[in-house]
Amino acid sequence: MNTKPRRTAAASALFLILVALDLITKSLAVSALRDGIHIDLIRGVLEFYYIENRGAAFGIFQDGTLILGIISAISLCVIIFLYMRTPGDRKYLPLRLVLVFLSAGAAGNLIDRVSLHYVRDFIYFSLIDFPVFNVADIYVTCSVFVLAYLIVFHYREEDLSFLGVKEDPHHEEP
Repeated sequence: MNTKPRRTAAASALFLILVALDLITKSLAVSALRDGIHIDLIRGVLEFYYIENRGAAFGIFQDGTLILGIISAISLCVIIFLYMRTPGDRKYLPLRLVLVFLSAGAAGNLIDRVSLHYVRDFIYFSLIDFPVFNVADIYVTCSVFVLAYLIVFHYREEDLSFLGVKEDPHHEEP
C-alpha cells in the first residue's frame, strides 16, 4: 500500500477518534451536569459544570452561531488543505499531528454549532476564573501553541516552502 493513502487513513482514523472523544465527553457532561450540578475535581482549582455557549471564547460573538459556524467551516477546509500539502517526510509528522488535532477541535465545536446552535462547555479552572471550555477547545488551544513552537523553533523557513510562500526577491538580509 502506498504511504500517502496509509497516512491519510491513519490521520482520518485519529481525527474520527478525537471528534468522537469530544462529542462523548460533551454528552456525558450534559447528562451528569445538566441540572446545575457542579463537580469539584480539585476544590478551588478545577471543576465541572455545564453551560451552553452561544458565542466564542470569553463570551465574544454571543448569538453569532452562523458567523462562527462559517468561520469554523472555512478554518476546517484550510486545515485539511494544509494537511494534504504537507510532505510525508518523517520530520513533518509533528506538523501533521497538530493539523489533525486542530481540525478535530474545529469539527467538534462545528458539529455542536450546526446541530444545537451552541457549544457544550463543561471544564472550568476556577483558580484563575478561566472561561468554561471543552475537549475540542483543548485540542485547538494546545495545537496552536505547538504549531507556534514548531514554526518558531523546529522548522526552518525552507522546511515550510511547500506552503508556496515565495520569498521577496527585493528583500536583502542585513
